[in-house]
Amino acid sequence: MNVNAYTPTAVLEPFVQRYLLIESQAELVNRVLPDTSVAMAFRYRGEVNYVSEYTKKALPVSVVSGLRTSVRLINYTKNTGNILVIFKMGGASAFFKGPLNELFEDSIPLDNLVNRQAVSIIEEQLAETTNDGQRIAIIERFLLSRLHNPRPDKLIASALQLIHSTNGNNKMKDLARSLYISQDAFEKRFRKTVGASPKRFSSIVRMKSVIRNYPHDSTLTQMAHAAGYFDQPHFNKEFKLFTGQVPTDFFKSPPAW
Repeated sequence: MNVNAYTPTAVLEPFVQRYLLIESQAELVNRVLPDTSVAMAFRYRGEVNYVSEYTKKALPVSVVSGLRTSVRLINYTKNTGNILVIFKMGGASAFFKGPLNELFEDSIPLDNLVNRQAVSIIEEQLAETTNDGQRIAIIERFLLSRLHNPRPDKLIASALQLIHSTNGNNKMKDLARSLYISQDAFEKRFRKTVGASPKRFSSIVRMKSVIRNYPHDSTLTQMAHAAGYFDQPHFNKEFKLFTGQVPTDFFKSPPAW
């Protein structure tokens, strides 16, 4: 599998983290862990499927995936090509008017949110491209045409910064109070803009911090306590949901990307 990352143009940089161009020469299955950003994917060659223990579900050519707390297994067939738009936290709200929490734990065809004719044009253009530069140019023209809210929500941006500063160990009541907003109003605004409740989002940040900062000389109990988990069985359950594996197995074989 070849994975190449590209940065967005200056106009899109406040909202888009990066583009990923993923091409697989042979058939494979990759584990994709939950992340803090909404993602959009376009397949310009081959087939891509979601895989579960008992089923294989074909993905549309163009798809939008919301935040989730569970791992996904993705099957790439031989000679598959995809371009992914990884939005910044809350960045997708600048392009899609509906509340993003409706995408939580789900992936839907892009034409559920965008005019089907416009999506068909992009898919046809991508199928005819021969290099990454052409593909990114097509995607950026599409994103610029969709940019309806070019000013990031400063309150939500502050909330995201606070959540990351504590590695997801926040009390929602205290978080709302520090932002001078009622808890109900804050949680509604956060869900709509980010794509998950503040509590669920914080749980993703917390588990990502565990994985990123995993010290190989610590026991699992020490690792769980350092991350704010005081119940080892609860930590083990959440870790397996997040990664699809128990900690000892996971750290021997991290995801491909």
